[in-house]
Amino acid sequence: MGLSTHILDTSRGRPAANVAVTLFRGTSTAGDAWEKEGQGVTDGDGRYKGFYGDNPAGFTSGIYKLRFEVGQYYEGLQIETLYPFVEIVFNIKDASQHYHIPLLLNPFGYSTYRGS
Repeated sequence: MGLSTHILDTSRGRPAANVAVTLFRGTSTAGDAWEKEGQGVTDGDGRYKGFYGDNPAGFTSGIYKLRFEVGQYYEGLQIETLYPFVEIVFNIKDASQHYHIPLLLNPFGYSTYRGS
């Protein structure tokens, strides 16, 4: 049960450490209203899993959005990027499962998938 993320900088072949990540939960079915659920910074392995801390019951079914501040990450590396941030919107159908949402990133592209 819960949510985690991981960022791999494919241009460098390394995890993306120290990237600010914010989790939002949708408050409308249209996906145009969001409430902040948690935030953190990726560790040295590019991972973050502390969105709910000691309250995993807060993770319920619904529409969520992860916002990654990748512009700041690349600015710190002095690398030009097209993206000031990346947002991934996803649907949690069964909150009793664990959801891992990785981000494969480079300065001019990205992809994501449901990991394990």
